[in-house]
Amino acid sequence: MTRHARNSTAGSVYTYHEKKRDAKASGYGSLSERFSKDSIKGFDCCSLTLQPCRNPVVSPDGYLFDKEAILEYYLAKKKEILRQQKEYEKQNKREENEKNELKAAAHRSQVEKFIGENRKIITSSNSKLCFLILIATEKGDGLPGSNPSTSSSSLSNMSGNKAKDLPSFWVPAMTPDAKPVIIPKPSTDIYCPVSGKMLKIKDLIDVKFTLAPKDDDERGKALISRQVRYMCPITRDILSNSVPCTILKPTGDVITTECFEKLIKKDMVHPLTGLKLKEKDIIPLQRGGTGFASVNDKLEATEARPSMMA
Repeated sequence: MTRHARNSTAGSVYTYHEKKRDAKASGYGSLSERFSKDSIKGFDCCSLTLQPCRNPVVSPDGYLFDKEAILEYYLAKKKEILRQQKEYEKQNKREENEKNELKAAAHRSQVEKFIGENRKIITSSNSKLCFLILIATEKGDGLPGSNPSTSSSSLSNMSGNKAKDLPSFWVPAMTPDAKPVIIPKPSTDIYCPVSGKMLKIKDLIDVKFTLAPKDDDERGKALISRQVRYMCPITRDILSNSVPCTILKPTGDVITTECFEKLIKKDMVHPLTGLKLKEKDIIPLQRGGTGFASVNDKLEATEARPSMMA
C-alpha cells in the first residue's frame, strides 16, 4: 500500500475527512447534511403532501397547498382546539368545586366552633334550643344568618359519594402529593403550518396554472410524470424552481416575476382580462428550491444525535 493511496491507513495523522466519516458511521455527535435537488419540493407541489397539487390554492404569504390537504389540516386543528377547550372547561369546573368544598369546610368549622363555645353555657332551661340548633346543623339548614347553600348535609367526610372520591395510591395523578397540571386557555386561532401566521379558509386563493404544450417524447404521459408541466400564460416561458413566479390574485394566474416587472408593474393592468391591479393583488409564489445556494436561503440540515462524554 502506497503512502498516498485512497484508503491508506499508515498515516500518523487522524485527518478531518476520517473524523467526519467515522462520526457519521458511529451514530454519535451532530450530523450536518446538504440538501440535494431531489430533497426539495417542486414549485407546483403542496407544502404539506410534497406532491403536485390537483386543486392548488395559495396562502396570502405565497405558500402553495393542495385544497384537500389544507382543509384536512384545518379540520384537524379545529378538533384539537375543541378538545383543548373541553379540558379547559373541566379544569374550571374542578376548581369551582374545590372552592365550594373549601367554603363548606369553613362553614362546618364555624358551626363546630360555635357549638363548642356555647355548650358550656347551655343550661337545662334552654336545652330545647340547643337540640334545635343541633338538628338544624345536621339537616344543613345552618345557623341564623348563615348561607344554607354552602352548608353540607353532614359533618363527616365519608358521607354520601365522598367515600368513592378517595385517591388511589397506585395512580400518581390521584395521590395527595401530585400537583395538578394547569391548562392555559386555548387559542381559537389556526396558524399556517409553514409560515406560522394566522390562517383562514376565506384567505386561500385558487391558483390557475397554464399547461405547457407536450413534446413528442411526452405524448401519452401523465401530467405528474412530465418534466415540463406549466408555462407563463403571457410570455409562454416554462415555469420551474429556477424561475421566480408571481400569482395574480383576481384570476389566480401564475406568471413569471420577470413578466410582472417588465409588462405589468408599470400600468398595473391585468394583460389577460384588463382588470386594474393593486399591490395586494400581487403574491410572490414561494419556490421549493433548486439545490443552489443562490436560490435557497438554507440548504443544510443538522441532526442532533447522542454525544459521548469523556
